[in-house]
Amino acid sequence: MAELVLSMFMSLDGYIEKPGGEFAAPAWSDDLAEHWSGYALSRAGHLLYGRTNFLFNKGFWTQAETDPNSPAARVPYAATMNRLPKTVVSTTLQGDPGWNATLVKDDLPGAVAKLKQSVVGDILVFGGAGIANSLVNLDLVDEYRLMIAPDLFGDGKRLFEPGHPALPLSLMDTRRLDTGSVILHYRRDR
Repeated sequence: MAELVLSMFMSLDGYIEKPGGEFAAPAWSDDLAEHWSGYALSRAGHLLYGRTNFLFNKGFWTQAETDPNSPAARVPYAATMNRLPKTVVSTTLQGDPGWNATLVKDDLPGAVAKLKQSVVGDILVFGGAGIANSLVNLDLVDEYRLMIAPDLFGDGKRLFEPGHPALPLSLMDTRRLDTGSVILHYRRDR
């Protein structure tokens, strides 16, 4: 049975976006690529997205297939990102979302249960906050793999919104990266 892994990065004060919705990627290095992206994609069998993050990633990664000079084409794992099957959760998207994806409009628990039964490898959730909070509130996440960046945003969009259930977790691993970020890997106690 596949595990659902919430894999996201955030500032030390818990934000995944700066004020005004500004995307703030962590400082990048070969160490981070190996232990963050490389680790996740070596285990991935399926990607799960909310609409906004899906459209952002689709727009970025598909360029690797059509434009050899695009930033995506220079990323070693671009082909993996484009190849992996995906599910996008959205009530507003219509039709075929493309990018090797299927659309789920309702019954998120049922869709996740089917994925856990059929996927070989991890089901990775890269974000954003809406899908992450829905999955946490429904207690569907099996592992939390969070990268804490050495930044304080002071405001913005939080990863975990107030009101989710109390969920006990067990620490699986920690890793300090050469960028100053720390990866925290927890398993949901069931």
